[in-house]
Amino acid sequence: MKIAEVSSEIIPYAKTGGLADVVGTLPLYLEKAGHEVSMFIPLYKSVKKSGIDIKLLDITFDIPIGDIDHTVTLWKSIHHGSENITIYFIQHDEYYDRDALYGTEFGDYQDNSARFILFSRSVIEAIRRLGLSIDIIHCHDWQTALIPVYLKTLFADNQKLSSIKTVLTIHNLAYQGLFPQEEMRLTGLDMSLFNWKNLEHWGQVNFLKGGIVFADILTTVSKRYAEEIMTVEFGCGLEDVIIKYKSKLSGIINGVDYTEWSPENDNLISHQYSVEDISGKALNKKHLQKKLNLPQTEAPLLGMISRLVEQKGVDLLIAIIENLMKRELQLVILGIGNEKYHQILQEVVPKYNSKLSVNIMFDNKLAHEIEAGADIFLMPSKYEPCGLNQMYSLKYGTIPVVRETGGLADTIIDANDENLKNRTATGFTMKGYFAAELLFTIDRALELYKSKALWNALRENAMRQDWSWEKSATKYVELFRSVLGEE
Repeated sequence: MKIAEVSSEIIPYAKTGGLADVVGTLPLYLEKAGHEVSMFIPLYKSVKKSGIDIKLLDITFDIPIGDIDHTVTLWKSIHHGSENITIYFIQHDEYYDRDALYGTEFGDYQDNSARFILFSRSVIEAIRRLGLSIDIIHCHDWQTALIPVYLKTLFADNQKLSSIKTVLTIHNLAYQGLFPQEEMRLTGLDMSLFNWKNLEHWGQVNFLKGGIVFADILTTVSKRYAEEIMTVEFGCGLEDVIIKYKSKLSGIINGVDYTEWSPENDNLISHQYSVEDISGKALNKKHLQKKLNLPQTEAPLLGMISRLVEQKGVDLLIAIIENLMKRELQLVILGIGNEKYHQILQEVVPKYNSKLSVNIMFDNKLAHEIEAGADIFLMPSKYEPCGLNQMYSLKYGTIPVVRETGGLADTIIDANDENLKNRTATGFTMKGYFAAELLFTIDRALELYKSKALWNALRENAMRQDWSWEKSATKYVELFRSVLGEE
């Protein structure tokens, strides 16, 4: 198959979250499976500053945004880590040569609708100008959700383009690309599509809704999340639309790139180790304690690597932190997010500096060191479409404590008596979203930690789990074949 992966962010070129990791890695495994893959991303300032070798193509064209034509130039490179995957960069400096991808600390860029209308239309035009023969365009999130709409409307009379099948993956339904009604004219689409069945949503233009309606196949990033988004609690106002199109919806868990996230070959940790020889984990714990000025004790070390926002359960952690500090444990937190949470956490540190380390930053090396050095990993998210850190934690033998939602529910099996007995347990789960329940679940983990034999068995089972991209890529290939009628 010939597949085009289209995203507003892709590692190592531009990243704000897990979307970039997914779209940067999945194509590598599609290529390994024998498929021809091309990729598209805006030419951001971050790409120019990265030093990545990109080649200017002799292809320019104009894209109308409302009444104004905008000139686009194409660049290309070979995707990092691949042999033959060409990644195309859409250049329009007025829109993409900025310090951030979507906005500043003061809010989203006011012209985001125009920026990603241009990107979506430019991808289709680039495919036409380059003469690419594409079977599937795999779109990711609202920034590319207009591509399926365009192919079935503006390009309906172009036999080659309109025959391309589209797959739209929803990584987080909370982000929909909602814009004022007057910005519908910027899309170039007929105003008749501004109705409740297509792109209109409570008086606004909803890019993601358009993609949901017009895409041939919809996916989310876990089976549980595919079910959850059909409910009022998780549907973000689109639950009725999702229910209407549920026949084309499926959930595929994101994979883990074990070349980067495995203690056996992790060059960012002090001591490598494996499920066959776990001795290095204790050394990593001592290294982490020393680095963060924590006493080198045998007490269980809890880690949390997260955006510090309510969605991630930070409010629950703050509510129990005084009680938690009364227990025999240490806690390491790494992340950035809501300034309110930064301040609260930093104010607690002086009182418990022998037990608590709060690091308000993003530090990839420290993230690896926490995964390797911690005994328990906290991920009590209010909702989590997929989640990656819980799967990293499994491989590093760092037992996850999670809320039973989205991808967390799909990947972590609770350490209740039955699951411990039959050796299927991989972590600790909680059903509700309450501070008291989080504390109770952590206490369950701390109690089991006291039993060396039971803890070692739980840790071994966790480390033997396989959430590799090979498995996820195979499921995507099956899905792509089904939409092409090749089952």
